[in-house]
Amino acid sequence: MRQSLKLAPLKLAGLAVLLGVAAGEAAAQEKVKIGVIVTLSGPAAGLGQQSRDGFQLAIKDLGGKMAGKDVEVVVVDDELKPDGAVTKVKGLLERDKVDFVVGPIFSNILQAIHRPVTENKTFLISPNAGPSSYAGKECSPFFYVTSYQNDQVHEILGKVAQDRGYKRMYVLVPNYQAGKDSAAGFKLDYKGEIAEESYMPLGTLDFQVELTKIASAKPDALFTFMPGGMGVGLVKQYSQAGLADKIPVLSAFTVDESTLPAQQDAAVGMFGGANWAPNLDNPQSKKFVTAYEAAYNGVVPGTYAMQGYDAALLIDSAVKAVKGDLTNKDAVSAALKKADFASLRGDFKFNTNGYPIQNFYLTKVAKRPDGKFQTEIVEKVFSNYGDRYAKDCVAK
Repeated sequence: MRQSLKLAPLKLAGLAVLLGVAAGEAAAQEKVKIGVIVTLSGPAAGLGQQSRDGFQLAIKDLGGKMAGKDVEVVVVDDELKPDGAVTKVKGLLERDKVDFVVGPIFSNILQAIHRPVTENKTFLISPNAGPSSYAGKECSPFFYVTSYQNDQVHEILGKVAQDRGYKRMYVLVPNYQAGKDSAAGFKLDYKGEIAEESYMPLGTLDFQVELTKIASAKPDALFTFMPGGMGVGLVKQYSQAGLADKIPVLSAFTVDESTLPAQQDAAVGMFGGANWAPNLDNPQSKKFVTAYEAAYNGVVPGTYAMQGYDAALLIDSAVKAVKGDLTNKDAVSAALKKADFASLRGDFKFNTNGYPIQNFYLTKVAKRPDGKFQTEIVEKVFSNYGDRYAKDCVAK
């Protein structure tokens, strides 16, 4: 009797150990679940496709695993509809129980999903949208950006316009947060006259009225930000109107790898601003461009694809740092802040607000010897440049 009484606790202890081992093994086998929400339909679909494809290429290059765990990616289309995006992101959080949300492309969609994701204490990694509204006082330890703060790319063109001595500029942008940020960013360094500042409804495809105004105003150059299908329409109509040879175009996201297949020769010679271009000379970037073109039927990757790829590398760096344990949110946040990965753009680190400190370039559209079109770096405009809102961020 005494023997059996002594053995019983040992048996129970042994069972507890076995259960603990089993639980540990089960935890080790859990997947890293990532929801990707980008625009995959309508005129702007090309932007979301590049972001999604860049992200998925990185997951493939990682062997489909992070810290030994299988990675499951759930992709949804936000359809560029804020209300619908909220419903879909709640599905990722509540139904799919994702550990990270990656997206979106457009700032109005980000403004719709930011609160539902961050208040759920789920990490939101934006591979493109970077509005000023979350770079300052509303920054969050659950929000990180692998692109830029929206103003910054446009600041490039403002500085170039100022440095080139353009006295009068015409500003043409879409009427939403990113459009307003673009105009504000351009005017930070440009001190000349704004002949006119036109705000177009998001999704506009017919620019004939504005082209007539531009021709009449005769500015030294046009500054515009027209992403996706808007950029395709504007560039084609601008060329057809005979303005391309008369009034230079300084643009952001109007002529890039997502729009060039449709714009082609009409875009050659137009300038842009970016944090990367396919001809950037570093080993990881060259390898990425070759792999992307091979994986996606010869499509040339743009910044959307690069930033999507980097978003996956960022998440991987954090998952590895915490050894796959995503339950400690503070530890995951600290690991994300370190940005311990080799960015395709080269030097990369986070500012206190979760937005990057990085280099920015003036780019120009060129036609490659193989007949494809791409943006190419003309000059570096800003080095290790952080945004001006970070000083107001309290989530340090």
